[in-house]
Order: sequence, then C-alpha cells, then structure tokens
Amino acid sequence: MAISKDHELHTRRFSRNLGVGLCLIGFVAIVFGLTVVKVTRGDPMQGFDHAPRPEMVESN
Repeated sequence: MAISKDHELHTRRFSRNLGVGLCLIGFVAIVFGLTVVKVTRGDPMQGFDHAPRPEMVESN
C-alpha cells in the first residue's frame, strides 16, 4: 500500500501534542533553573520534618 497524505485529524493532534510538549519543556526548564539558583546561592536547605529547630524558635 502506498504512503498517503496524513488525515487532517493527525495534523491537529500533532500540533496540539507539540504545544503540550513545549509547555512541558518550559516548565521543566523553569524548575531546573530555580533549583540551580537555590543550590548555588548556598542557603542552608532543610526539610520540614515536624520537629522544632533551634533557629526557628524566637528568642527574647
């Protein structure tokens, strides 16, 4: 069977998939950039572990 022209539906799906893919790549780039900035700033990174930390307690 000969290769035929794509149906119009496939063209619309491809453009929609391309748009979603570009949005996903943009989101990943933003998250990666924020992560790199946070790590290179040298701020202490602490997770929230439901335990009081001395540096968070207000001193009088």
